[in-house]
Amino acid sequence: MAYRTEMKLTLTATTDSHLIRSHGARDVVIGEATHAAPLIVGAHAIVTGWNARDSATLDAAQMAPVLELDPEVVILGMPAPVAWPPAALRALLGARHVGLEVMEFGAACRTYNVLAQEDRRVVLALLP
Repeated sequence: MAYRTEMKLTLTATTDSHLIRSHGARDVVIGEATHAAPLIVGAHAIVTGWNARDSATLDAAQMAPVLELDPEVVILGMPAPVAWPPAALRALLGARHVGLEVMEFGAACRTYNVLAQEDRRVVLALLP
């Protein structure tokens, strides 16, 4: 019986996706540009001027630009302390089979990068 004794573990990252190079308390660097929250980042789109202010007031209209990017998962990032959006918004995402993760700003950026490099349909929505 022959056994395979080696396995390639190198991740082949896509180079055309928007990845977070660094982040501050309320801004991110993508490529050479710095963008301040509120901000929406997808693999192939950056939406500035998003009108969201905090998780407690997020509604379907504010999430429309996020959902236009056809995500399978949305990472909602914000300064600490984190707070989940209203139940109605969580239900809307669930009905569309879109996962939602709520994280502190830095963790959200790092998690977005991992999922984007795996070619997942992930959207990062950063609140100020």
